[in-house]
Amino acid sequence: MEIDPLIDDLGTRIIVCCGAGGVGKTTTAAALGVRAAERGRRVVVLTIDPARRLAQSMGIDSLDNTPRKVEGIKASDGGELHAMMLDMKRTFDEIVEAHADPGRARAILENPFYQSLSAGFAGTQEYMAMEKLGQLRARDEWDLIVVDTPPSRSALDFLDAPKRLGSFLDGKFIKLLMAPAKVGGRAGMKFLNVGMSMMTGTLGKLLGGQFLKDVQTFVAAMDTMFGGFRTRADATYRLLQAPGTAFLVVATPERDALREAAYFVERLAAEAMPLAGLVLNRVHGSGAAGLSAERARAAAENLDEGRMTDQAGGKTARSGSPATSPELSDLATAAASSSVSPAAPTAEPAAQRTAADTVTEADTDTDVRHLTAGLLRLHAERMRVLAREQRTRNRFTALHPEVAVVEVAALPGDVHDLAGLRAIGDRLTTGHTPST
Repeated sequence: MEIDPLIDDLGTRIIVCCGAGGVGKTTTAAALGVRAAERGRRVVVLTIDPARRLAQSMGIDSLDNTPRKVEGIKASDGGELHAMMLDMKRTFDEIVEAHADPGRARAILENPFYQSLSAGFAGTQEYMAMEKLGQLRARDEWDLIVVDTPPSRSALDFLDAPKRLGSFLDGKFIKLLMAPAKVGGRAGMKFLNVGMSMMTGTLGKLLGGQFLKDVQTFVAAMDTMFGGFRTRADATYRLLQAPGTAFLVVATPERDALREAAYFVERLAAEAMPLAGLVLNRVHGSGAAGLSAERARAAAENLDEGRMTDQAGGKTARSGSPATSPELSDLATAAASSSVSPAAPTAEPAAQRTAADTVTEADTDTDVRHLTAGLLRLHAERMRVLAREQRTRNRFTALHPEVAVVEVAALPGDVHDLAGLRAIGDRLTTGHTPST
């Protein structure tokens, strides 16, 4: 998969990064935003991740529900980057304020049931993420929106949020609570007193009479807005299916993460969502891939048993041990050079060496062998990791050969600034794992 053509295409207006939790969706979204802005796009990154690391990496004190410009972007051709973090409750409040008259809006915002609903009702975060996406797209202030989807346990949450909220608003319980307000007058009061007496009595005992009253008041105030929720949710859903939207599934080369990625791929296909490809994040590599884990482990055992040496007169092996390979000699030389102090005195003539010098050299040789053996074991473990990652990827590609894949090499540390995000962007673009 080629990333630069995707973000350079002015027809690409929305990129949605999705995947299981902990696979690097937020970092990937931010890196895409930085790279696109520095290539001339006007970008806004919408993150759902409450962690502060994204704001800090962009040099911003904090992110909130208002897009903030990111300074330090090496932009060209008018490119710029804004970033924001979804405030679920504030987004819900904005919807109420925009679609209700001031009196009704105040009654809704002050309602205790609404305050609980807007702060943590199941599916509200996912729904509000789609609401905010629709708002950003309607403003037409940015030509590319990069969305970091909520950290959901299920691939269904983000795509199903509008349907779930619609089901809640259309549910029998809500319709029953709305009925008195719709009937109105004496008939409404009669219905409330007779038709709901058993229900309110039972629910009042279970939930509390005041809670039930708050719910009824909320439903009555929100009645005229329910249709708008469904309409906007449907419009945003169609926007996600339309040309100009691209989904990137993010995963790590681990079995569970790629199993989730496969589920995402299948679900996106079922919903006719445009999939651009898979970002395989934190892939490990090695600069000595020609040295297998088995050979490295065997060489380490030989060194520990004293059956292999790296002598001053040249790389040789003791009698009965296999010849030292170029890779092993290089590792031994590197280990020796790293273990000897730069301030060590130059070698003296052999005649002037003392017994203490001989003992010191023997100790140094032993230390070097142990260090080299340790490095060889680390390399063997790295090669086992590489083999496992490759097998895991091969299983995914066998199941989904139609999905384009780009590998992103693992960084030695966490991303904490724009330079780190640029490094991720470079790895996204190269499409291969550089030697580490």
